[in-house]
Amino acid sequence: MAKISINLKEGAIKKDENIVVGIDLGTTNSLVAYVQEDKALAVKGKDGKNTLVPSIIHFDKQDVIVGDKAKLMLVEDPEHTIYSVKRLLGKSYEDIEAYQQNLGYRIIDQDDDALVKIEVDGTYHSPISLSAEILKYLKKRIEEELNQEIQKVVITVPAYFNDSQRQATRDAGKLAGLEVLRIVNEPTAAALAYGIGLSQEEEKTVAVYDLGGGTFDVSILNISGGIFDVISTNGDTFLGGDDFDKKIIEFWKSRYFSTREDFYTDKSFYQSIRIQAEKAKKMLSTSSKFTTKIGNQEIQLTIDEFDDMIRGLVERTIESCKMAMEDAGLSPKDIDEVIMVGGSTRVPLVRKSVGNFFEQNIHIDLNPDEVVALGAAVQANVLAGKQEGVLLLDITPLSLGIETMGGLMDVIISRNTKIPASLAREYTTSVDGQKNLKIGVYQGERDLVEHNRKLGEFILSNIPSMPAGIPKIQIQFILDADGILVVKAKELRSEVEQSITIKSQYGISEEEMAKMLLDSIKNAKSDMTVKALKEAVNEGNNIVVNSERFLRQHSSWLSDEQKNKMSSLLGELKEQLKGENKDLINQAMTRLNDYSAPIAHEAMDRVIQSSLGGKSVDKIDT
Repeated sequence: MAKISINLKEGAIKKDENIVVGIDLGTTNSLVAYVQEDKALAVKGKDGKNTLVPSIIHFDKQDVIVGDKAKLMLVEDPEHTIYSVKRLLGKSYEDIEAYQQNLGYRIIDQDDDALVKIEVDGTYHSPISLSAEILKYLKKRIEEELNQEIQKVVITVPAYFNDSQRQATRDAGKLAGLEVLRIVNEPTAAALAYGIGLSQEEEKTVAVYDLGGGTFDVSILNISGGIFDVISTNGDTFLGGDDFDKKIIEFWKSRYFSTREDFYTDKSFYQSIRIQAEKAKKMLSTSSKFTTKIGNQEIQLTIDEFDDMIRGLVERTIESCKMAMEDAGLSPKDIDEVIMVGGSTRVPLVRKSVGNFFEQNIHIDLNPDEVVALGAAVQANVLAGKQEGVLLLDITPLSLGIETMGGLMDVIISRNTKIPASLAREYTTSVDGQKNLKIGVYQGERDLVEHNRKLGEFILSNIPSMPAGIPKIQIQFILDADGILVVKAKELRSEVEQSITIKSQYGISEEEMAKMLLDSIKNAKSDMTVKALKEAVNEGNNIVVNSERFLRQHSSWLSDEQKNKMSSLLGELKEQLKGENKDLINQAMTRLNDYSAPIAHEAMDRVIQSSLGGKSVDKIDT
């Protein structure tokens, strides 16, 4: 496949190749790297001090601040300072509800199944838009380093990231004005950083132990003839150095602040504790004791105390290693190399435990904070055609997906996915008793299907009559090595099925493809604005339908005050749904949800009590 370069400023296709860079978009820190004279280099800021950019965003009245300056605001202004956003990518509120108390900012609880939103002064941000701010900062940093515009990037993600999280990462790149050539698994990038797999003759089995600030994963790779194959992976999206910090915080609370009732609710104080806990963790990698003061209180921590409190967490990572090895059908003696990735692997207990499990010396030669970004740069260099000997399998040139409510494009197979590929997602109906579902298949990178290319459509008919939201409809895209696309739709409860076959290449030229990519990047911000509005409208309409149904079903025991207040809040939401301000819609939804949530809990209690007493209850659609 020919390579296509795009000049965003001129809006034209270029024939010469731009440099491609690698980005490690991390939970705690992010960084960008590139290859110069066959050596991968992580970029430092203007001061030349640090390659790491704290993955923190602060909103002041005039501007958005990212990195070290934003980190300073964690204590001074925690409610306007967002961190650990990677943990929220592709997640619903239900996924992260238990983690809410550890955040200094507000995550909105409106729909357990909806992707999370973060409120800052009445403005609602998605993890995608927040991640885009970090990527914009990294883009500016590398452009200042190289004194040229950067458009093409490789971004790394944990190997276990699901499709929703990977797509969210792609969207963040696009919103930052970048063309994401490839989403690369972090363990693959780590192996590349050590030069493993760059030789066609090399054949190795590698274990990559990656313990970062917010996530942990272990991956077993088989590398042969330049092909990287992740044969097993295991881990935890909510286990990392942040959890080490949390253990220290809990220890200090118990020892020094047991009577302080506002320990968690005083956000500035809590952030002060959190920052000192992070310092303690880092210092105890080289020292036996940490001492500091918070206010007038002197606090301490020894290496033995630290080891005792994190031993269970470290053992959880070793259990993941065991499971990954079992899934791969291997034992420690089958592993040729063990690579350590992530700043938290500096902790002595971690290194000792991993070395003991794999029964060999571990790779700690490269900076564990930089190794993934350096590997991403190597992969980027390959994609730029400057590295021979690494096999890159054929990929799909443009994203493939279907139309969902509001005319939105839901991508099922992302651009640059290796083929052959088979991916599926589950959907449901939006209307009670819906028997037919029209499925439109589209190709392109824009968020609205009207801006993409329609490849075909078909109807899944004879869906059993059920309330909206009950049918489980699986849409599967199967793309073979010749580019033939088969789309299947199946209602899983009744096994009603339909499919369509679409021919290879879909009749699009490289020039048309380049124009579509250019349009997607140039219009990313406006597309995301329209998408956010449509998503808010869809969610708002669902809340209106469900709230009106709730009022009808439980009218017998609701007080007049409750009915009137809910009706008033419903009226406000309906009024905002007529407008085009997604933040006002979200605010109206939040007010309604905040008021109705305790009433809904009371309704559930009544249902349970009635069921236990053998009494009849109001019919509830679920």
